[in-house]
Amino acid sequence: MRLFLALDIDPLIRGRIAQFMDGVRGFAPDARWVSAESLHITLKFIGEWPGERLQELKRALAGVRGQPAEITFSGTGFFPTPKSARVFWIGIQAGPELASLAGAVDATTSVLGIEKEQRPFAPHLTLARTGSGRPRRVSSDRANSSFGRLQEKLAAMPAPAFGTMSPHEFLLYESKLLPKGAEYTKLQSFPL
Repeated sequence: MRLFLALDIDPLIRGRIAQFMDGVRGFAPDARWVSAESLHITLKFIGEWPGERLQELKRALAGVRGQPAEITFSGTGFFPTPKSARVFWIGIQAGPELASLAGAVDATTSVLGIEKEQRPFAPHLTLARTGSGRPRRVSSDRANSSFGRLQEKLAAMPAPAFGTMSPHEFLLYESKLLPKGAEYTKLQSFPL
């Protein structure tokens, strides 16, 4: 099983983001766009996990304690850099509660043998990818024009704002990689 932990997006905010995506998708037609239904805030990517240990993972996650965080979705950006853009994202602003939750999830899963995160938690919503979609900057990075027209259009617009939410649960998802893209299934929710 390929698993990750995430926060779901409020339906009203998801609708605003879907409308925004519909309006800008044509400016980057070669990109692989995420479906609006699949949008989430990743707290921890687990990766492959044995099905026979699923209940053990769920029991551990039930012990995670976190506080609801006020999360605002606004602005856009590109990873790893605008010139070498391979990922187009929406920004997320939140209080320290969100990073604390991600840290608690990371600490809990590390006890089960899942590698701890090496990079600081940087919440965002991925909207589209080009190439490998990996945001790491490597020495071979070179200009990527796939998002060039989209970047021009966004520069001429005010920064988009999509709304604020306060989630009261986090979720364990299974991800199945299919030819048409990843398909996510909610396996269990855990209250904050």
